[in-house]
Amino acid sequence: MIIRDFNEIIKNERDRVVSDAHWTSVRLLLAGDAMGFSFHITFLDPGSEHEFEYKNHFESVYCMQGSGSITDLATGETHEIKPGVMYALDQHDRHVLRAEEELVMACVFNPPVTGTEVHREDGSYAAPEEAKAS
Repeated sequence: MIIRDFNEIIKNERDRVVSDAHWTSVRLLLAGDAMGFSFHITFLDPGSEHEFEYKNHFESVYCMQGSGSITDLATGETHEIKPGVMYALDQHDRHVLRAEEELVMACVFNPPVTGTEVHREDGSYAAPEEAKAS
């Protein structure tokens, strides 16, 4: 059984807290935990806009707090993001995520991230074999 306290991680385990321009992700489960997925709580700054495309991962996201929108760049469809809304990037969907208010999101990645990834220029994370090599 794995037990982790979010509050302890943000105080004492800074290696599990990853930040980039306008977002912070607290990684509660990582590849090394051997669960087959990683689990993060991610905070997106109000007024921020992020273009992502997880070419090497599937992601599911549940909004716990805040408001914003997600646009599927293949279709142009935009969906409201608010507490209770989940989206799953089941086709490695290239998308733009906008935070009107601070968004607090629970995120699951498969395959799991190792913990140190940040978005590459194309909006993706490295493939697991690339992440291990770095």
